[in-house]
Amino acid sequence: MRIKRVVPEAETTGTAIQVDLSLMDPLIEKLKNKPGKLIPLLQGTQDLFGFIPQDAFLKLHRETGLELNEMYGVATFYAQFRLTPAGKHIVKMCHGTACHVQQVSAITDELLDHLAIKDGETTADGLFTVETVACLGCCSLAPVMMIGSETYGKLTPREAIKIIKEIRRAENSQP
Repeated sequence: MRIKRVVPEAETTGTAIQVDLSLMDPLIEKLKNKPGKLIPLLQGTQDLFGFIPQDAFLKLHRETGLELNEMYGVATFYAQFRLTPAGKHIVKMCHGTACHVQQVSAITDELLDHLAIKDGETTADGLFTVETVACLGCCSLAPVMMIGSETYGKLTPREAIKIIKEIRRAENSQP
């Protein structure tokens, strides 16, 4: 299931999110003359920044000759790519058949309401990004959500919110 891409407020006002683009130099140098470089360059850029900043597309265009429309087309086609910063914790809500039958939509709705965001958005404090995904491959645990590499199964709306509250509490107690 594709999520709606959201544009951060900074981009809508014409102010790009600032990142150190020089971090891309070793990646570009390694891949700029290789065939099939587009996706590895986008993946590497996202690995560096957690998303692909607007200015990174421009740098890739200038230094590799890749066309902006081609890069943007690939980055918006594949769900693995982000055009906006994600939260510290990415919450993936499985909406596969087994989870759907087990009412994951109600759990997702409750969680989004609790966090005051929409699918694909990040909380104001930058802690959580919630995404619906087609399948997490844990059908026997349906309904399932994954936060980072941790899988939570047999969920109810109350349990999902409790998990989020526990993570938030732990984050707020760190120095």
